[in-house]
Amino acid sequence: MAKTIVVTSGKGGVGKTTTSASFATGLALKGFKTAVIDFDIGLRNLDLVMGCERRVVYDIVNVLSGEANLKQALIRDKSIDNLYMLAASQTRDKDALSKEGLENILKELKQDFDYIVCDSPAGIEKGAHMAMYFADCALIVTNPEVSSVRDSDRILGLLSSKTERAEKGLQPVEEHLIITRYSPKRVASGDMLSIQDIKELLGVPLLGIVPESKAVLNASNRGLPVIRDAKSDAGHAYRNIVACFLGETAADLGEAKRKGIFKRLFAS
Repeated sequence: MAKTIVVTSGKGGVGKTTTSASFATGLALKGFKTAVIDFDIGLRNLDLVMGCERRVVYDIVNVLSGEANLKQALIRDKSIDNLYMLAASQTRDKDALSKEGLENILKELKQDFDYIVCDSPAGIEKGAHMAMYFADCALIVTNPEVSSVRDSDRILGLLSSKTERAEKGLQPVEEHLIITRYSPKRVASGDMLSIQDIKELLGVPLLGIVPESKAVLNASNRGLPVIRDAKSDAGHAYRNIVACFLGETAADLGEAKRKGIFKRLFAS
């Protein structure tokens, strides 16, 4: 059965789009037919990272408004046959998104795809709510910084209360943690939170760690998901993350209970 995955965090600039592009690409490389959707209406970037910005004719808002059908709007990757992207609109606002319209798009995609990856915009407003509402699974992307982790904690609250699964009393959204821009040297010097700190603060199973790497920016500038860079440490990390998600290799299954640390850290 097809699975809908939201890549989310709350905070901007943590690597959601990089993760969405690489994770979707990794699933496709494993043989799964995969679609990745850009939910950042007005500020789309996924098409740049995927290297298909010049091929965008129709976007998700065109589909929602009936100006194009889904098959017309989906862009097939040039080198991976079972990877497709649905772009966000650059000229409309997030009010163009509707639950009913998105539900119809996802239902149609689920008839033909194995995985649907939703690249959430930053923040906790309508675009982010729409990206997570129909999710079966969530990849929470966070940097090892207090502000990023705190925003991810807020997103976890929304996943447990503001999704279709929560509202209908269904099985909760499956949650996985991805730590990006991790630098052991900065952790050792006290400039970054440690992996254990983050796990204790969020209490979400750790799927993988992406090191701080120039390869991420270089790949984005080339219009190539960094997972395709076989020589880079970040690319290797994303390949491991996909393998762990699929159960091919062992992931870190340590699951710390949420201990109310934020209440103590940020109490006024």
